[in-house]
Amino acid sequence: MEKFALIVAGGSGTRMKGKLPKQFLELNGKPVLMHTFEAFLRYDSEINFVLVLPEVQLLNWKKLCVKYDFNITHSVVSGGETRFQSVKNGLSEIKEDGIVFIHDGVRPLVSVQTIKNCFKTASEKGNALPVISPAESVREVTNGNNKAVDRSRYFLVQTPQTFKVSVIKKAYGQPYQEKFTDDASVLENTGVKIHLVEGNRENIKITYPEDLLIASAFCEKI
Repeated sequence: MEKFALIVAGGSGTRMKGKLPKQFLELNGKPVLMHTFEAFLRYDSEINFVLVLPEVQLLNWKKLCVKYDFNITHSVVSGGETRFQSVKNGLSEIKEDGIVFIHDGVRPLVSVQTIKNCFKTASEKGNALPVISPAESVREVTNGNNKAVDRSRYFLVQTPQTFKVSVIKKAYGQPYQEKFTDDASVLENTGVKIHLVEGNRENIKITYPEDLLIASAFCEKI
């Protein structure tokens, strides 16, 4: 069965308080995005890569590939105005059926075990969504009031959100809606049940400056 890693990297770096997009920031000697590619290669050295970047970042990426001697084979697709459109553009590059892992480019610490969990469940049931349980207490705010809720009923969603290619392509054929916050919500809107699998806590999304420090410490253990 063919396997595809569709890596979506559309960040602008605003919350990192810097001019460089966060996927291009250096992490332990190379850009974050390159670590993300390598995480999937540790799982399967023959996986097919599709990278989605904003059009204005394509040239910068080419320069970085030369600078860091990055020679992992991959296709590059221009993103759209929304994540929904960016993923849809990336899926259009995949011509065969199989399993596609749709992954945030700034999650370089996804574990091989998490990817294995996703592949197994998606192969059997059509989709897989990696999640972890919240460690903190959770409160719900409604109309200015708040109350404690049972945190065992809630999960934090990660990527790679994983699907049979034909299934997720069909879901992305529907019109965009604001409630589509991730790929699972797009599929769920078609009436398909979403299947949860165990993620890994190190699989953080690098968003703020302190996240780079945390990621650096984890990278040293890989």
